[in-house]
Amino acid sequence: MHHNAIITITNLRLRTFIGFNEEEKTKQQDIVINAEIHYPANNLCLADDVDNALNYKNICKKIIHHVESGRFLLLEKLTSDVLGLCVDHPWVRYAQVRIDKPHALRFADSVSLTLSYEADHDDISQGGRQS
Repeated sequence: MHHNAIITITNLRLRTFIGFNEEEKTKQQDIVINAEIHYPANNLCLADDVDNALNYKNICKKIIHHVESGRFLLLEKLTSDVLGLCVDHPWVRYAQVRIDKPHALRFADSVSLTLSYEADHDDISQGGRQS
C-alpha cells in the first residue's frame, strides 16, 4: 500500500522588500505564504522513524531566511523561489505555493500568486529528481 503524505504550511506571515516602485523598494511589506508539499510516506516514517520523514521545520527555516533577507521586484520571482525551496528534496512529487500581498490593491483584501510543481513521471520512476 502506498501512502501520500501532504505537508501544509498555513499563513506563514513574513516581511520582505517586494515591488518595484520607490516606496516598495524602501519599506518592507507583509506577505502571507501558504505551501503544500506532497511526498510518499514510506513505512519507516509511518513507524515514527524521524530520519525517514521530510523535515518541515528545516524547509520553513529556509523559506524564512530567504524571504526576509531578500529583495524582490516581482511576486512571481518570490513565489518561484519559495516553490524551489519546497521541492528541494528528491522525495517531493508535487508542491504548490501561494503568496498573498495584503493591501496591495485599494479595494481588495490581498493579491496573490500561486505556482505549482509536479515531478515528471520519468523522475518518479527513477527515484526522484537529481539535485
